[in-house]
This record gives sequence, C-alpha cells and structure tokens, in this order.
Amino acid sequence: MASRAEAGRVASPPPSLAEVGARVERRIVALLDAELVRWRAIDPDLEEPLRALRELILSGGKRLRPAFCHWAFVGAGGDADDPVVVDVGAAVELLHTFALVHDDVMDGSDRRRGGPAIHSRFVSRHHARRGRGEARRYGEGAAILVGDFAFVYADMLMASAPEIARPVFDELRLELCVGQFMDLEGTASGSRDPVRAGRIERYKSGKYTVERPLQLGAALAGRLDDLAAPLSAFGVPLGEAFQLRDDLLGVFGDAAVTGKPVGDDLREGKLTPLVAVAAARATDGQAHLLERLGRADLGPADIAALQAVLVDSGARDEVERMIERLVARAMAALRHVPIKDEARAALEELGTFVAWRDR
Repeated sequence: MASRAEAGRVASPPPSLAEVGARVERRIVALLDAELVRWRAIDPDLEEPLRALRELILSGGKRLRPAFCHWAFVGAGGDADDPVVVDVGAAVELLHTFALVHDDVMDGSDRRRGGPAIHSRFVSRHHARRGRGEARRYGEGAAILVGDFAFVYADMLMASAPEIARPVFDELRLELCVGQFMDLEGTASGSRDPVRAGRIERYKSGKYTVERPLQLGAALAGRLDDLAAPLSAFGVPLGEAFQLRDDLLGVFGDAAVTGKPVGDDLREGKLTPLVAVAAARATDGQAHLLERLGRADLGPADIAALQAVLVDSGARDEVERMIERLVARAMAALRHVPIKDEARAALEELGTFVAWRDR
C-alpha cells in the first residue's frame, strides 16, 4: 500500500490557521514582554525562564486549539474581531505550551520544534555557568517552573472570558492531566490493551485539542447549551484522528519537518493504538522485537527494525484506515452543526489538515 505522501494525502495548513495564530501569538508575546520588564526589575535571573517561554512560543506550533475555538465562536455568531476570543485562544495555546514543557520532562525528550527542549536548555545553562548541584535536576526543575508560568498566564488571560466558559476550560485542564497520567501509567505497565490505548488517545490529546476548544468558542458566543453536543459529535472523532496521526508521525515522520527525533515514542514504550494493533497481529519473531519497546538505548537499526514490524504486521495501514473512518464520521457530524457556513468551511479545512498533516 502506498504511503499517504505517495498518494497525495499530505494536507497543507489552511490560510485561516495562520491568521488566527498570528493574532494569538501577538497577544501572548505582548503579555510576556510586559512580564519580562516587570520581573527583570526584581531580579535579572528571572528573565531566563520567561525568555525561554517566549522563545518556545515563537519557535513554531500549529495554533490548532485557538483556531478551533475561533471558528466555533464565529460560527455561533461571535465577532471575529472580538478581543475576548483572542485572549481565550491565547490561554489555550499557553496551556498547550505548559503541557509540552512538562511532557518533555516526563518523557526525557531533548528536542522540541527543532531546538533544545526547555529542560535541555537549562541543563546547558547549568553546565555553562558551572553551577552547583546536578545539572539534570536543575534543568528539569527550571522546565517545570517554565511550564507553571505558562499555566498561570493562561489563567490570567481567561479572566476576560464570560463565566459560562470557565467550567469548559476547567474540564479541558482536568482532562489533560488525566490523559497525561494515563499515558504515564500505560507506558510503565507495558500494556498492549487496545481499549486502554484508545482511552489515552482521547484524553491525552484528542479532547483538549479539538472538542473542548470548540466548546469554549460556543460558550464565548453564548451558545454552549445548543452547540455542545453537536460540536462534540464533530470534535471527538476528529481529535482522535489528530492523535493517531501524531502517533504515526512520531514513528515514521521526518525529523526535519516534525522538529522531534523520530522513534522517541518507541524508546519510551508508549502505549498507542499503533503498538496495540501490532502486538495483536505480530508473529512470534515480531513479538520478540516488540519486547524491545521502551528501551532508551534503541539505536537507528533498532528503530528501523521496529518500524518494519509496525508496517509488516499491518498496524500502520490499520491506523491509516482508522483515521479515514474517524474523519468521515467527524465530517458527517459537521454537516449537522447549526453554525455559519463560513465557519463550517473553515472547520472542514482544519479537520483535513489535522488528519493528514506531515508535522
């Protein structure tokens, strides 16, 4: 079976994504610039964590969550120029940044968006300054605090949102933490349970990437009651498709495009539907190779061998078919969501992109 790239299925980011993302980015940078001036006056060393956060924001990112929030808001009758939806989009993006920084610490991932992960940056700072104590602990501690800064600033930006939006934001944050712990536990247990793998996909990323941002947009426009369920019917399967694509990119993607080393998920032994399908279909020889998942010392030849198992067992093709089914379900549901046609078209473009992106 041809790869999706060979079949022409790689999707480009829609123009609306860059437009929404630029507004959100400007809002975050303005906040962080003011905070840099504020805290640098207290202690010059406080510049470093805030500058690290600012540079991570500016180093890339797709801004998907603000875009889903924006188009649900516009589709529900909101004004595209309303600063509240920019603030809330910026809050969701900062919350995502918080999760990335902490996730890299938990996973021991040294690269993010083509550069050093935040904890790696601070490890290097410790070495350069010949600091006392253990460089790793310093770097990880600093990264946890950079993530905490992002979490608090997200909360500050939510202050302009109407009260009805707050429970949605709180649920988003709780589901993110729930998903992260399930991911941690799934990795530690060595489970290959497909049901558990699907649950991790849903809570770790799917719900907080698509469903809850959509509901936040509806809440900002005062239409949460009538739009929550139809938006979920669209957002839940699309969020799962998003995470399945993320799994495939983590194993088979181009590191120069994704900004992260290919194979990290295999070194960490992540429980994903891709791995669960392979484990269920593996021959004895393939099962023996799969036992190597989770070894931090996997080299390029080991990664290539595991990639071959995921292909030869049919797991990669099955996950591609799962994505196809989930997107079809999401798009069918989108047709019945009572929103403006402009927003429906933008959400359809976003849906195509998240499912068949290459980064």
